[in-house]
Amino acid sequence: MTGTSSLAPEPLDVVVVGEALIDIVQSSDGQVEYPGGSPANVAFGLGRLDVKAGLLTAIGRDARGDAIAAHLRSAGVVLLPGSMSAGKTATATARIAADGSADYTFDIDWDLPPIALPYAPRILHTGSIATFLEPGASVVRSLLEQAQGGCMVTYDPNIRADLLGSHHEALALFEEIVPLTDVVKLSGTDARWLYPGKALEDTANHLLALGAGLVVVTQGVKGSLMATRHIQLNVPAVPATVADTIGAGDSYTAALIMGLLLRGSDGLAPTVMERIGTIASMAASIAVGRPGANPPTHRELLAGMAR
Repeated sequence: MTGTSSLAPEPLDVVVVGEALIDIVQSSDGQVEYPGGSPANVAFGLGRLDVKAGLLTAIGRDARGDAIAAHLRSAGVVLLPGSMSAGKTATATARIAADGSADYTFDIDWDLPPIALPYAPRILHTGSIATFLEPGASVVRSLLEQAQGGCMVTYDPNIRADLLGSHHEALALFEEIVPLTDVVKLSGTDARWLYPGKALEDTANHLLALGAGLVVVTQGVKGSLMATRHIQLNVPAVPATVADTIGAGDSYTAALIMGLLLRGSDGLAPTVMERIGTIASMAASIAVGRPGANPPTHRELLAGMAR
């Protein structure tokens, strides 16, 4: 890409591309603000797990942007050059129901400067609003195209229907991205919104046929479906007492990515898939047990797995 800037002075294991914002959480206990945004949560979760990670995003040079930058630094995440480019930092207002579920409204403009990948990280991750909302979505797709053959690409659509156009348009965009990825992780809610009336196993097979190598569908307390072209297995959820569900899926994704980094030479054998799914489920279980997007540290995850 001509006239582009590079991402970072030294290689990272994982580069995450996508939105960072402030979650304004409203509940019966009052209102509080947390740094959030699905890709930023994934990057933060990776940092907490001691993975060398960087985030390319768009935040403002304002108090909320400063809060996000400090939050990322606290986990050792590199905020990549060009990220402080937005006019103001985006927000998502989450209203928490009695069962801990969250309903969101957004104030976001998503744009990115032209960026080139000067090196291939081991994994490039993206998802959520960043892959649907223009003009930034086109830059994200360009980065995915650059990454082809150079690193693993993971993708979580994390559907926010209020920010999308028609179902037809959103599905078309999603299916343009899937062939550029190696791993697609989505929630059961995402899967049913994208493919209403289709069994989750059939949705997984469809995404594999589009070009994904691994499809993971999370189903809350029902566990996770993990599927390749040759294997489908269900990994049980880890029981948890729920404070709220904010960031649970992103904690799962961060641990999933860590598992993919650490899997060694066994590829995606059933035992490897089951272990990766169990680690990710443990991370989500820890996250839902406390308020906000608060993923586990590597030590907390290891302690949970040892129990």
